[in-house]
Amino acid sequence: MIAQVPPTATTTDAFTAIAEPQRRRILTLLKTSEMPVNDIAHVLGIRQPSVSKHLGVLKQVGLVYSRPHGKQRIYGLDATALRAVHEWTGGFAQFWQESFERLERYAQQLEDEENPNA
Repeated sequence: MIAQVPPTATTTDAFTAIAEPQRRRILTLLKTSEMPVNDIAHVLGIRQPSVSKHLGVLKQVGLVYSRPHGKQRIYGLDATALRAVHEWTGGFAQFWQESFERLERYAQQLEDEENPNA
């Protein structure tokens, strides 16, 4: 029997693109301002070729844009493609709210048991 190798992930959407931690760091950085690739590399402590590769993926899925500026390309965040991620994660808001409320009730119960005369 031949073992099947799982297919490699392709980056065709924002979900897959942001699964990579360095890409999330780049997006967080670009949230504050546009930057050339060398500045991104310097701030994040990542080699420029790696940053360029990540930017290529992010641009492919529409999370960043680039514009020429002299001999450089300036990159910026285009958060429009994050809408699907936001909508999906937003569906968990009620779950987390209910979980935090249960935790708060439990903590209050423990406190009441410790201090019955309070």
